[in-house]
Amino acid sequence: MSPALEIQLVAVLTAMACALPGAFLVMRRMSLVSDAISHAVLPGIVVGFLLTHSLHHPLLLLLAGAAGLLTVYLIELLEKTGRLREDAAIGLVFPALFSIGVLLIARFAGQVHLDTDAVLLGELAFVPFDRLQYLGYDLGPRALWTMGGLFFLNLLLLSLLYKELTLATFDPAHTAVIGFRPAVLHYLLMGMVAVTIVAAFHAVGAILVIALMIGPPATALLLARRMPTYLLYSVLGGVLSAVPGYGLAWLLDVSIAGSMATMAGVLFGVVWLVAPESGLWARWYRHRKQQLEFALDLLLLHLLHHEQQAAALEERHPTTLPQHLNWTEAVLQRVLKAGEQQGLLYITSGEVHLTEAGRRRAQNRLETLKPT
Repeated sequence: MSPALEIQLVAVLTAMACALPGAFLVMRRMSLVSDAISHAVLPGIVVGFLLTHSLHHPLLLLLAGAAGLLTVYLIELLEKTGRLREDAAIGLVFPALFSIGVLLIARFAGQVHLDTDAVLLGELAFVPFDRLQYLGYDLGPRALWTMGGLFFLNLLLLSLLYKELTLATFDPAHTAVIGFRPAVLHYLLMGMVAVTIVAAFHAVGAILVIALMIGPPATALLLARRMPTYLLYSVLGGVLSAVPGYGLAWLLDVSIAGSMATMAGVLFGVVWLVAPESGLWARWYRHRKQQLEFALDLLLLHLLHHEQQAAALEERHPTTLPQHLNWTEAVLQRVLKAGEQQGLLYITSGEVHLTEAGRRRAQNRLETLKPT
């Protein structure tokens, strides 16, 4: 297997592993918690390294996960005081814990390869050099097995607890009433987030983890209307961020992690523009259509009001209607065209006339305007 393919596989597995818990974070409006956890786990990593003198010992993962859970607990503890909102609590907790980690590194690990740049940035290009050896056999990059195992672990947990987590996300009160414990499910999800972030540190770094954990689910949220579809789109969005991102990095000879994070943002931007229901173009089109329908109703009401007035020819003449309705000629022509296409009016002998359908619609609109 070529190094380029190994890098892409690690990136894809990381994106898929991050998208699953990230989807629930986005749905719970807790996206910033991933950023907080990614920084606040540093003390757990440092303490684990000081105890084991290894960057690959499982104790680092456990202690970092515990630090992540502590972060969530402290944020919620401050928020429950009623004096601080979630964003302020996050802004207090994660800088404090991250600073403790930096101080521990400076004091006890200054002479070893454990620094904040390595923890936060990561480098996918180095993945092929860190191999997993077993009985003399080369099993491939260590990160490939780590992120692959983490993806299947996240997939297994979400499959087993899918209904419970979904219900706790949308209606925690009902979840508690029927016998489940929303707090337990919440901390289980936060533990999954913490372990995912820490496991991806050595491969991609925390910055890319945050981008892959939030970007693809945010993109999927613009497209999906059902939870299974939302999770599927989140995973696909992660893949579509990782693979083209690597190609962009190779083409421009720039940071792989930066290119993948950029691609996640580009993907969100494109979907935000063209999403069929919530995209900017769709919203602009609906707004324009609503404006046209409102203008058409106004014209129909005007014609209905002056329909029985024989002396009101100028009120129904295409050349004088813009003055009476305070419209431009272009707006009038667009409204007249829409009315003719819908069979609500017709133009003959220099006058605009209502059809029977147009008369009924105008009368219905008039009824809705009457006070009850």
